Amino acid sequence: MSPNQKSRIRNQKSAQGFTLIEILLVVAIIAMIAGLGGGYAVGTYQRLLVEKTARQLVLTATYARIMAIEQQRPYELQLDAGNAGFLLTTTAENPETGEIERIIVKDYYCRPVEFDSNVKFEQILLTSATGEELEDSDLEPKVVFLPNGSAESAVLQIGDGRSHYTVAVVAATGKATLYAGTATDIQAVSIDLDLQNLQ
Repeated sequence: MSPNQKSRIRNQKSAQGFTLIEILLVVAIIAMIAGLGGGYAVGTYQRLLVEKTARQLVLTATYARIMAIEQQRPYELQLDAGNAGFLLTTTAENPETGEIERIIVKDYYCRPVEFDSNVKFEQILLTSATGEELEDSDLEPKVVFLPNGSAESAVLQIGDGRSHYTVAVVAATGKATLYAGTATDIQAVSIDLDLQNLQ
């Protein structure tokens, strides 16, 4: 066999490319890597949904406090017991009838929020202005923000079963704070905040 024939045989073998088994193996490896990455991305997306909803709750509570002081009338943060979301309400005079009516606040800064996906209120702990803990009842739970800047104390846990964020509203100042974690993790912190604001 001449050297030219040997080089032609080598070129033919290298020109054949990959076998079907090699291609399937590469596809299987890519699919496994994509599956791992996809699962991670879905988990991250769900966590971000919970965090986004908790941040919207803090912004709504902050807006309620500011407007209650500015407008000198109570604002109520209504929490949907069916876990559909939350909204802000207040009272205003109807220009046509002259009567005082409850209205839903909808403006550039505040709109009703509907929960996405599996996000829900996992725990709602409310304390009235008199300091007594409010039990679950048939009434829709709410946090009232008063014209003097105070509010009803509340600890609201939002989550999807895996990720949890808690919003604490301090009674003395009406300020809302966001915490990563469950309500039991931050109950002591919210009590300390009450004591600090009273001193």
